[in-house]
Amino acid sequence: MAKKVRKKGEEEEAAFEFPEFDEKAFLSHEFEQFYATVMAFGLGLVVGVATYYAGRAGLPLAGVLGVGALGVVLSAFVIRSLRAASKEYTRGDWASLIVLMFFAFLGVWLLLANLLGGGSA
Repeated sequence: MAKKVRKKGEEEEAAFEFPEFDEKAFLSHEFEQFYATVMAFGLGLVVGVATYYAGRAGLPLAGVLGVGALGVVLSAFVIRSLRAASKEYTRGDWASLIVLMFFAFLGVWLLLANLLGGGSA
């Protein structure tokens, strides 16, 4: 392909400049994500214990998994209602919180079911 010939008088494109780094906004976002992550883990633990007791109460496996999934979904709404800055979360932030809650609930539920027995695992 032939190069485009520059004519005298044409302006060159402006060179890319990195935007100014806002350290305060960056740290604020990171601390907010830390608090939300701690809350997500704690809520995952609560959902795991609730799921274990739902299994002990005699719910079938599908019902127990439904309780766990409902708990994870409702936990996301709890975080949204308790953290004012959650309106600024990206899809990736929410995805990581939901995945963390899911695996925390699953881990606690399976651990309790195997250690204490009587669960639906």
